[in-house]
Amino acid sequence: MTINATKTLLLIIDVQNDFCPGGALAVTDGNAVVEPINTLSRAFAAKGGRIAATQDWHCTGHISFASSHNGKSAGDVIDTQLVKGQVLWPDHCVLGTKGAAFHDDLDVNPISMIIRKGFRQELDSYSAFYENDRKTATGLDGWMKSLGIETVIMGGIATDYCVFFSAMDSNNLGFKTIITSDAVRGVGYPQGSVEKAITDMKNAGIEFLSSKELMDRLN
Repeated sequence: MTINATKTLLLIIDVQNDFCPGGALAVTDGNAVVEPINTLSRAFAAKGGRIAATQDWHCTGHISFASSHNGKSAGDVIDTQLVKGQVLWPDHCVLGTKGAAFHDDLDVNPISMIIRKGFRQELDSYSAFYENDRKTATGLDGWMKSLGIETVIMGGIATDYCVFFSAMDSNNLGFKTIITSDAVRGVGYPQGSVEKAITDMKNAGIEFLSSKELMDRLN
């Protein structure tokens, strides 16, 4: 399969300091996604492709923070007025902070669209397309369709949360969806969540290709 760069979006998910080693919600080897993403994004840009990136962008006291709920700890799961099964996390990606910024080594020059999600205090967001109420759209879908995008190639953090939900939504919205297998890393909470996410994505028809395989197919 040849990949037509002009009809493809490279979607970079949450490559932010707080999700990388040393961050408030660090994912093991999270920074390892940067090099393959940079290679792909530069190649896509050179061929006229589009590159977009998401950022978790939370206010202080966000509903997803364990610190916002008396007696709760990171990893607890609660129901909110808008979402059932909200996982609570350490404070992370607070808007305007160093933790919310893109990783220093991520090449942001090819990025033409940034989607900031989870900025509503009462509503978290994993997907690049919808907030966690599964109703509130980010606007990414409409922008992509206006550009004639047919395929989405995705990499970033974390495999079992924001990458998973973004990929499943992309697939359900009718875009051919490909995960860059060497450019994703997972949280692994609860145990087995990464393996389950990969299985579910593959069962949905989402393809997994390495950055090298993608580069070889890029046209």
